[in-house]
Amino acid sequence: MAKQLQRDSDNLQIDYEYTRDNLRELIEKGKDSLDLAMRIAEETEHPRAIEVLGQMLRSVTDTNDKLMDLNKKKADVEEGSKKVTNNNLFIGSTTELQRILKQNKKEEQLIDVTPKEKDSG
Repeated sequence: MAKQLQRDSDNLQIDYEYTRDNLRELIEKGKDSLDLAMRIAEETEHPRAIEVLGQMLRSVTDTNDKLMDLNKKKADVEEGSKKVTNNNLFIGSTTELQRILKQNKKEEQLIDVTPKEKDSG
């Protein structure tokens, strides 16, 4: 079970890095393409060139959002794997449960011990 969890964790890290690298590369290529599209749109002033430029801007922006979402999802997965939930189930009557709780309360009151400090002088 522990090996499986470690393997899953390793796969998650590998996939995260692969996806992150791909998204960053897409953003960089998108920025280069934006520069080219901007020059074409400025030189031609053609409506289609300006439309394509707008679509490319949206695409690069969306890819940036995906990169941020990827980081958030990774943080959520890592945080979720650290949470531990302990559920206790008592099978018995309410009388037995009350008896156990009273006994625990009495034991807590008896264990209160504080050490005294010695004077060093």
